[in-house]
Amino acid sequence: MSGLLLILAGFAGLTAVAAGAFGAHALRASLSSDLLATYQTGALYHLVHAVALFGAALLARTASVATIAGAAGIAFAVGILVFSGSLYLLAITGTRWLGAITPVGGVSFMVGWALLIWAGFRYGA
Repeated sequence: MSGLLLILAGFAGLTAVAAGAFGAHALRASLSSDLLATYQTGALYHLVHAVALFGAALLARTASVATIAGAAGIAFAVGILVFSGSLYLLAITGTRWLGAITPVGGVSFMVGWALLIWAGFRYGA
């Protein structure tokens, strides 16, 4: 599981940097300031949670908390896809209903962080 999470973390980091650069260079002139801010929020959370996913991947190598850390990593990956993905699509397409699914990704991020807290207690805080 930790190998898969490391691959996902690397992919998430790579795509977060690409998305940020795309927003800063290609979209700046074509999006309104509020939609550009929406896009940038997606990119920020994407990058932050790519790093969190990397941490979960490393923690998943610890036998005593591997399952919990693995679940946290999956939650972070789902959060990136749903939260950041919906914000990217909302900003680029202007389709406002996509904002309705964004909180599902936010909840996934929170589940990931809660699982890391649990892993900390299990590890021996």
